Amino acid sequence: MSRRDQIRMTADELAAYLDEQKVINVATIGPNGRPHLAPLWYYPHGTGIATWTYGSSQKAKNLERDPHATVLIEDGESYDKLRGISLEADVEVITDTAVVTQMGINLMQRYAGAKPGDPVPDQLTGFIGKQAPKRIGLIFTPTKIVSWDHTKLGGTY
Repeated sequence: MSRRDQIRMTADELAAYLDEQKVINVATIGPNGRPHLAPLWYYPHGTGIATWTYGSSQKAKNLERDPHATVLIEDGESYDKLRGISLEADVEVITDTAVVTQMGINLMQRYAGAKPGDPVPDQLTGFIGKQAPKRIGLIFTPTKIVSWDHTKLGGTY
């Protein structure tokens, strides 16, 4: 078995990793043809991930022009603990304010430690409701997934 095959995450490991991590780095192509990188909070969505951003942001403008992105999620303090996922993804841009509002609630609930289906505090609903008209939702559907988990090598290379 190749080293590459040894460090690849299984489908269950991918899902668990997406669930435990908190920040993605999103690469889109800017108007000058160069990659534009931006960190975002996210939540798992189907086989991919979802988030929101300001509709006037550079990444939003880039995705309106070209709805493709590469997303990196990575952690590890040393090479033997390095884990990560790179997703090449088609991106659906959501502009419906009601849907964007729900996406914002999903996102904020996740970062507050709530579980799906937990009651949404009125304060949060009010805050998200004010933010949503300025934002768009982004759904990243992977077309290619590359993963690595160097902890599987047991400290050897």
